[in-house]
Amino acid sequence: MTRKTRKHYTAEFKREAVRLVETEGSKVAEAARSLDLNATMLGRWRQEAREEATSAFPGKGHRSPEQDELRRLRADNTRLRLEREILKKATAFCAREGN
Repeated sequence: MTRKTRKHYTAEFKREAVRLVETEGSKVAEAARSLDLNATMLGRWRQEAREEATSAFPGKGHRSPEQDELRRLRADNTRLRLEREILKKATAFCAREGN
């Protein structure tokens, strides 16, 4: 059984594909077929370009400040949950030892 590798597209390619749909009036499905893409993927790129005009398609490892903060907060949340569980277990242990 062969394994399919994921295709990776550059930010420039994505912007050009979106421009093809936006400025030349092509339909998403037509443009996707001509570029050998999935229409859903091209639609998602188009939506991302509309929502985040200047910061769309940042590439690998280049996150927005909001994404960095969200990642940091999730890590803090995980750490705090673990600390809480340790304290619960320590409290229960100390209560048993005290009796």
